Amino acid sequence: MGKLGTSGSEHHPGLTVAIAGNPNCGKSALFNVLTGIRQKTGNWPGVTVERKEGRCRIDGRAVAVVDLPGIYSFDAASLDERVTRDYLLAREADLVVNVIDAANLERNLYFSVQLLEMGVPLVVALNMMDVARRRGIAIDTQELARRLGCPVVPIVATTGEGLSELQARMLAVADNRQAPGFPLALDEAVEQALLRITPLLDDADPVNRRWLALKMLEGDGERPLPDEMESAITGVRHWVGERYGKDVGLAIADSRYTHAHVLAREVTRQADTFRRTLSDRIDSLVLGRWTGIPLFLAVMYLMFLFTINVGGAFIDFFDGVAGALFVDGFGELISAAGGPDWVRVLLADGAGAGLQVVATFIPIITALYLFLSVLEDSGYMARAAFVMDRSMRAIGLPGKAFVPLIVGFGCNVPAIMATRTLENERERKLTIL
Repeated sequence: MGKLGTSGSEHHPGLTVAIAGNPNCGKSALFNVLTGIRQKTGNWPGVTVERKEGRCRIDGRAVAVVDLPGIYSFDAASLDERVTRDYLLAREADLVVNVIDAANLERNLYFSVQLLEMGVPLVVALNMMDVARRRGIAIDTQELARRLGCPVVPIVATTGEGLSELQARMLAVADNRQAPGFPLALDEAVEQALLRITPLLDDADPVNRRWLALKMLEGDGERPLPDEMESAITGVRHWVGERYGKDVGLAIADSRYTHAHVLAREVTRQADTFRRTLSDRIDSLVLGRWTGIPLFLAVMYLMFLFTINVGGAFIDFFDGVAGALFVDGFGELISAAGGPDWVRVLLADGAGAGLQVVATFIPIITALYLFLSVLEDSGYMARAAFVMDRSMRAIGLPGKAFVPLIVGFGCNVPAIMATRTLENERERKLTIL
């Protein structure tokens, strides 16, 4: 297997690989070990969701790697979910690598089921096998691969364990471009509803026609439908409710959860003696009834202290550099060119001074993002949101909104920027206001 970054023949066509999975499953760790320093970060078109792309070489093949936002489902309730769904539906990737936390198999398989329903070429990277082994969890990867209908490769992204096998599977599946056959038997009510909806999608891609029908039954209203189709779907939902006495959307979700639960139970063996890991002990503290909120407030205080003090230490430097460049520099250039005083005042004292003020926010925002990225990558943000969720819901905000609210005591600009961690636009706007 060729090493990453090594040179090879250039005649092979380039491949695009998308990495998808739940938050905190090790997606970013795999992305980093694949791409190294050959990365670039931006935003997805039209939204503030971060887009990370990188490049690597595998056996001489040029591979573009896209790290999709971490999500739990395709419900399209958040920007992250919509971005991931739309990218995969556009078929821009030759292959999807679904990263799964081996220590939390059942929870992660729910998203895997939806990827398989979508009909994308898939390889499952069973990550964090070291954590699973420490917890006494043994997973039959061959049986899991057989049941899912796609390759399953056990890996440890942080150490590179299993990476060579994963690379080989990636190339094989990407070249084959064949979606896995995944006959998930849904609830009888759902199957009957699908029989009535699927014929309406004759013009859709046959690979994901069933998936599109499921999304319509779930009420995914992102894209407007013709009136006759909308009426037909509404009629099918009512028919299911009257005949089977259940909501079709809940029946779909229940079928997926049941399948994930049964599959995880049948391929997993748990040792009789369970040893609590350091992560488990930390979780018991940060999620504890009496310790969770005090620890959260302490972490927020440290973030506030770090952002203002560390970022503030560089404000004078940026202020001086920006003043010399935009105010004094503009003034000298205009004077040397013989420009009138009003032009010098307009550009140097007006626009230049404005740029100087903006430049002083750079160290504050940088320090904030640095601290937030550490919290996000460590998995603490998800736990902090859980701890504060009940209190924040009382005022109509999610638990994560507490972070920008705390930062706002120091400066509104980084506080507004911190709302990027919130899941949807409505929550962002409410928190900003």
